[in-house]
Amino acid sequence: MKAPLRHRPFQLLMAGRTINALGNAFAPIALAFAVLDLTGSATDLGFVVGARTVVNVVFLLFGGVLADRLPKNLLMVGSSLAAALTQGVVAALVLTHNATIPLLIVLAALNGMAGALALPASASILPQTVPAEVRQQANAISRVFLNSAAILGAPVAGIVVAAVGPGWGIVVDAVTFVLSAVCFAVLGLFLASGADQPVPGKAKRPNVFVDLRTGWSEFRSRTWLWVVVAGFCVANMAWGGSLFVLGPVIADDTFGRRAWGFVLAAQTAGMIIGGLIAMRLRLRRLLYFGVACCTLMAVPVFVLGLYPNVWLLVGGALIAGLGLEQFGVAWETTMQEHIPADKLARVYSYDMVGSFVAIPIGEMAIGPISHVVGTEATLIGAGVLITVAFLGQLSSRDVRTLAHKLPEPENPLVKESVA
Repeated sequence: MKAPLRHRPFQLLMAGRTINALGNAFAPIALAFAVLDLTGSATDLGFVVGARTVVNVVFLLFGGVLADRLPKNLLMVGSSLAAALTQGVVAALVLTHNATIPLLIVLAALNGMAGALALPASASILPQTVPAEVRQQANAISRVFLNSAAILGAPVAGIVVAAVGPGWGIVVDAVTFVLSAVCFAVLGLFLASGADQPVPGKAKRPNVFVDLRTGWSEFRSRTWLWVVVAGFCVANMAWGGSLFVLGPVIADDTFGRRAWGFVLAAQTAGMIIGGLIAMRLRLRRLLYFGVACCTLMAVPVFVLGLYPNVWLLVGGALIAGLGLEQFGVAWETTMQEHIPADKLARVYSYDMVGSFVAIPIGEMAIGPISHVVGTEATLIGAGVLITVAFLGQLSSRDVRTLAHKLPEPENPLVKESVA
């Protein structure tokens, strides 16, 4: 299972992503409570976090085209530095008590644009850092590293925010973007031999729109792909509004900010356990298993609505994280296995747009909805919506039957002698 870690490019990619994930564990907690300190409004919080997602979705397709045309690590370096700048300004405004909701919305939007230009590159660069036969292990290890960083960051973020204020949590995020940019820059030196260079055909592309049409053709030609993305569009809308808007509001009113950090950390702990399990799975219907496990995402949403006890939430979040990670590894492996490498970033961008496009709707709408029908009814409805979305994906024959190519045994002679 350590085979991917023997490759230096993979080590650098993991270092950059892990540092970034550690800082990003601070961002949602710190920003949420910074907004609540300003106005105490769930609606205002929804507009701030929703603004980032809207702009992120708008620029994702462009990011996918750039990632298939240019060296991916350069996009990741530029995006990290831009994100460090926006988060640094947010931190300065919060710490000097000059932050306003309009300013935070603008900066969140700029941060979303920076992230959009790098997300497809970050998702599609991993196959260039390891051999194909260890790709599933590499995807699982990658996600374990990211989730380990998040599980360390989330409770610390809750403590920092509760002790010295949200501004310093955002400072941590800004610094980690700078450090991750350094890792991605060094990664480029190892990929400069040709693994990450644009292939000859890319120079002949007439314009961006041809690339977009090609990516769209690859996306819509695979039923399993667009069915899963459509389902996640609905599920993420309900999930984002519940966990990132109403979750902090309920925490403020009940068990406190510090405990909310531990709830988020529990979800990440579940994802780490899930990643370790997924690393060893050998399933022909890998995607079907991953989607089925995602129905567990509804558990913490129901708990949050029915009985927001911190220990029940920790348990529900742990279960949800375990299920979500089975899908994460299955999805990354399936995409890398079934999509041509020279089109992978563009297909990833369509996947991300479809999956993320409704998140800001959920984030912006859930506050007003909860004022009308009540928080409990809103969260129960969100949990039902998440469940239905995943059952809809499982109803697709293409999702149920898509075959995963199992890797060959490393030493078949030993395997036969044991048998």
